[in-house]
Amino acid sequence: MFKKFNGKDDVKGTTPVKSSVQRAIKSKLVETYPKLESVINDLFPKKSQLLQVKCEDRITLYCMNGEVLLFEHYNGPIIPSLRLVHKCPDAFPQVCVDRGAIKFVLSGANIMIPGLTSATGDLPDDIPKDVFVVVMAEGKEAATAIGYTKMSAQEMKKVGKGIGIENVHYLGDNLVCLL
Repeated sequence: MFKKFNGKDDVKGTTPVKSSVQRAIKSKLVETYPKLESVINDLFPKKSQLLQVKCEDRITLYCMNGEVLLFEHYNGPIIPSLRLVHKCPDAFPQVCVDRGAIKFVLSGANIMIPGLTSATGDLPDDIPKDVFVVVMAEGKEAATAIGYTKMSAQEMKKVGKGIGIENVHYLGDNLVCLL
């Protein structure tokens, strides 16, 4: 999504988010990712101002203290950025790809099922279809990407080939060039 993103050149406007909207965003995040409930007030303090940055291609970014924490495309679901994921990685559903897939994931490629179902990959059985997951890499501590599951974990294990997760945001994409 951010491969062709040009940072400041793509920004159309920046506005502060009302406190009521900020509370709604926080509650939506906790509803989607229940493990965030204990740290949500640390991530989004009441006194800090959340900024909404509207960009080209109907992308909306939510920034706080100079960091992009959330984004959404059109009026779709609000997606955590890798900056937010690195602050509390255990709060989000995770999958792990094997070493052979790392260079492809970091170049923006979609995550293929064999990279998830190999002996060194990790695909938990409770991952449903159409959810955002954090993509970890074998042997690495930090998250490498955020993706959208194209099918459930059981379907991926059954099919065994093809695209399992659509790569939405990865380390090194142009999202960090904004601020």
